[in-house]
Amino acid sequence: MRERRDPDRLAQAGQLAMLLEVSASPKPGNVDRCHDYPDTRYEDFLASSVAVYPVLMRAASSRARIGRLIFEAVSASKTWHKGGNTHFGAFTLLIPLIIGGGEQKAAHDAVKSTGWEDAIEFYRAAQIAGVRVKPVDNLDLTDPESFDRIKRERLSLYEIFSISASYDLISNEWVNGFPRSFRYAEVLRDDVRELGLNDGIVMTFLRILSESPDTFVAMKFGADVAREVSERARVLTRHFDLDKIKSFDEELIERRINPGSSADIIIASLFIALVRGWI
Repeated sequence: MRERRDPDRLAQAGQLAMLLEVSASPKPGNVDRCHDYPDTRYEDFLASSVAVYPVLMRAASSRARIGRLIFEAVSASKTWHKGGNTHFGAFTLLIPLIIGGGEQKAAHDAVKSTGWEDAIEFYRAAQIAGVRVKPVDNLDLTDPESFDRIKRERLSLYEIFSISASYDLISNEWVNGFPRSFRYAEVLRDDVRELGLNDGIVMTFLRILSESPDTFVAMKFGADVAREVSERARVLTRHFDLDKIKSFDEELIERRINPGSSADIIIASLFIALVRGWI
């Protein structure tokens, strides 16, 4: 337990989780070591993973509030690349997990303790990251009135995520105690043992994608496309067939469909598996 709580080890595990996720290939539709998007490159994700280490150390040492740490993580990431949003969802999951030392209850307690200040910082982080966030209960991050309402009504970030948990995978993780992140850490352990590190990560990614329509895909392309992608992934989880996975990857890249929320969850699962010594 003492080794798990070592701040340097926790920060390194978070950093390595991001590096392993983006390097695993082919993860259908997402940037990896074999292909980029025109506006976001593999190197941008590497730069973001390196830049955020000091913030992860602060999280591991519990030196700031969650919202502030998410804002600092996004700010640090943006100083090292110009590839747009790389890890916004990953930071939102990783920071409370690191604060909790990789323990489920501690991470859940951390997010439940957020306040209105965390909500303000989160919205500010989303603005500078340039992410698309569906308005929650008329709280549109592009509307200055949202900040006034958050402060006036003392709306915590956990409360806001509770509203969006029914349709947003990241919010759902926060509100329900990171169930997918921890469950798929165990799945990842088994897949890596069977298939090796790269292919094990790819297979677990497909399992995550097959379970729930990806929030990022639904936001950009609609619910029907998100369900289609999940159903296609489900077929690929029955047997690891690299050629079929590559074909699916190429199709999604051509259609510019990138399941970013599923990638965020596998980063969280990788962090948990690394802290526990499973991979």
